[in-house]
Amino acid sequence: MSEKRKIVVTSALPYANGDIHLGHLVEYIQTDFWVRFQKMRGHDCVYICADDTHGTPIMIRARKEGITPEQLIARSHETHLKDFTDFQVAFDNYYTTNSPENKELSERIYSAAEKQGFITKKTTPQLYCEHCKMFLPDRFVKGTCPKCGAPNQYGDSCDHCGATYGAEELGSPKCTTCGGTPVVKDSEHLYFELEPQHDYLEKWIPGHTTSDVSNKLLEWFKEPLRGWCISRDAPYFGFEIPGYKDKFFYVWVDAPIGYIASLKNWCDRNGKGDLWNDESVELYHFIGKDIIRFHCLFWPGMLHAAGFKGPDKVFVHGFLTVNGEKMSKSKGTFVNARTYLDNLPPEALRYYYAAKLGGTTDDMDLNLQDFVQRVNSDLVGKITNIASRSAQMLQKKSDGRLGKLDDEGVELLAKIRAASETIAQYYEDRRFNLAVVEICKCADLANEYFDRKEPWKLIKTDVESARTVLTTALNAFRILAIYLKPILPVYADKAMKLFGEEIAVNAEITYLPGKSGHADRDGLMNWLRGFEKAPKMIFVNHGEDSVTDSFAEYIMQNLGWNAFAPFSGTVFDLAEGCFVEAPEGIPIVKKSTQRSQGGSEAAELYTKLCAAGDSIARLIRESRGYSNKELRSLTKELENIFKRYR
Repeated sequence: MSEKRKIVVTSALPYANGDIHLGHLVEYIQTDFWVRFQKMRGHDCVYICADDTHGTPIMIRARKEGITPEQLIARSHETHLKDFTDFQVAFDNYYTTNSPENKELSERIYSAAEKQGFITKKTTPQLYCEHCKMFLPDRFVKGTCPKCGAPNQYGDSCDHCGATYGAEELGSPKCTTCGGTPVVKDSEHLYFELEPQHDYLEKWIPGHTTSDVSNKLLEWFKEPLRGWCISRDAPYFGFEIPGYKDKFFYVWVDAPIGYIASLKNWCDRNGKGDLWNDESVELYHFIGKDIIRFHCLFWPGMLHAAGFKGPDKVFVHGFLTVNGEKMSKSKGTFVNARTYLDNLPPEALRYYYAAKLGGTTDDMDLNLQDFVQRVNSDLVGKITNIASRSAQMLQKKSDGRLGKLDDEGVELLAKIRAASETIAQYYEDRRFNLAVVEICKCADLANEYFDRKEPWKLIKTDVESARTVLTTALNAFRILAIYLKPILPVYADKAMKLFGEEIAVNAEITYLPGKSGHADRDGLMNWLRGFEKAPKMIFVNHGEDSVTDSFAEYIMQNLGWNAFAPFSGTVFDLAEGCFVEAPEGIPIVKKSTQRSQGGSEAAELYTKLCAAGDSIARLIRESRGYSNKELRSLTKELENIFKRYR
C-alpha cells in the first residue's frame, strides 16, 4: 500500500440547457471508476462537479418557456443529478456555477489578472442580429469557415479543419435563432492576453497532458498566441464584470472557475481548508477532446496569472459513436440517459464502457450487438454465473453451509488474488478495458476449476468434497466482485450481501491492519472503528488469540455491535481471506432473530441470481448471429433478467 494521497478530481461541467445523454456519460462514468478506485485504495479523494449555468442559450430558452433563467437551471440541476445518481455516479459535490462562491472567485481571478497586466481592451467588430436585438454569441451564428471553406460552421471554430477565428470572419453568416443575416457593429471588449505566458504555457502543456494532446496544442505556439475575448454584451445571463456596465464574463471564464467554487462549497461544509491551492493535494481534470483548448491553454493561463495552482494532469477522452457512426436522432442512436434507464440497468452500460475505455483520446463505439453479447457472455454468463451455480447447489443440496478449503482451492484463490496489483495498476492508469480483461481471466480460472470438479455430479456421492468446491467457487466470485467494485458498485455490494457483509472488506485491493492480513485484537478493533456501519460478520484469524469466545463479546462491549457470522457455521478467516466453516468453539450467533433475517436475505439473492444464471445460460447456448428483431428481443430479455437480479 502506497502512502495515503489527497486527490481532487473533476469532470467537465454539463450545460444546463440540455439533458444528459449516453455521450456525456462516457466522461462521468469513467471518472467515477477512477474516483471509486482511489477511495478503495484508502486515499482521500473528492469528486467535484457542477452544472454550467450561464450564457445566452440559457437566457433564450428560459424566455421561450416563460420562466426565469434561475428556474430553468434549478430544474436542470435536479434532472441532471438524478440521472447521474441513477447511473451510480457518486459526486462528493454537485454544485452550480450560478453561486456566490463562483461570483467571488471569478471576480478575484479577473482582478488578479488585471493587476498583472494580462487584461486589455479592444474595440472589435461583432455580429449583431437586428431582428433578435442582440450581439450574437459564437454558437448563435453559422457560416462558411474562413480557413477551409467548410459550410455550416459555428462562429468560434471549424469542426472540419480545427481552425479558430472570430465570428465576424465567417462567410455568409446566419443567425441560428431567426435565420436572418446579421450586421457588423463595433463593440468594446475585454481580452485575456496569452502571449505574455507563451513560454510558461509551452513548458506547462507537455508535462500535464498526454503526448498526442500536447503535440496538437503546441502547433499553435509556432506564432504569437492570440488574446481571448472574455466579455459578452447585454442581454446575457451571467456575472457582470466589475466596473463595466452591461458587460458580462463569457461563460468559459466562470465555468472552469466553477470547479474551484464547487470544491470551496464542499470544503466549507466539511470543515476543510483551501484544498485547491494546497501543494499536497493532487488535482485532475477529466474532459472530452472538444474542449482541450479551454482546459489546456486558457484555463492554466488564467490560473497562473492569478497565482492559483493548476491541475496536475488533464485526462482527455474521445467521443462516443453508436454502431460506428456519430449519434443521430433520426437513426434513433441519440439516447438520453433517462431513456436508457427507463429500459435497461445502469450496470450493463457501466460494464460495457469499462470494457472499451483505454485511457486514450480515441473515440469509443457503442456497438449494440456487441453490447448485448459482452454483457451476456462476460458479466452475467462468466462472472455472475459462478455465484449463481454455486449458490444454487449449496442452498438446495448442502444446507447452505460453506466448508473448508483444500490445497487446490487455496491455490486457485491465491492465483486470483495475485492479479490484484496488476488490476490496480490498470485502474490507476485509466486502462479500464485491460482491468476488465484481467478480471475475466480470473473468472476463467474459477469457471475452469468449477467445470473440471463437476460439483453437480460430486454432490451426489460426496457432499463434503462438493461443499469444498462450492466454497472455493463462491470465494472466487467474492474476489471478482471486489475487483469490479469501481465499475459496478451496487453489483459488488449485492455480492457482499451474499456472504452477509454489509460492507465490502476490500482485502484484495486495499489493505488490512497488521502483516500479511493478520491482525491482533487492538489493531483489528481500531480498524473496525473506522466503519460507519457494523459489518455482519466475525473476523477470525486461525492460531491467534483473537479466536476465542471472548472476542465476539469484546466487540459487543467496545463497539456495541452484535458479533455474529453471516451464515450458519461460517466465519471470515483473515489468514485465508475468505469465508469458511467456523472451527468449534467460535461464537457464531448472539441473537437468533438476526441470524434468521440475514439468512433469508441471502437466500432471496441466491434465488434471483440463479434465475438470472439459468436464463443467461440458455441465451448463451442459443446465441448465433443476431438479426435486428432478435437483437431487440435479446435486449428485452436482458432487461428482464436484470430486473429479476435487482
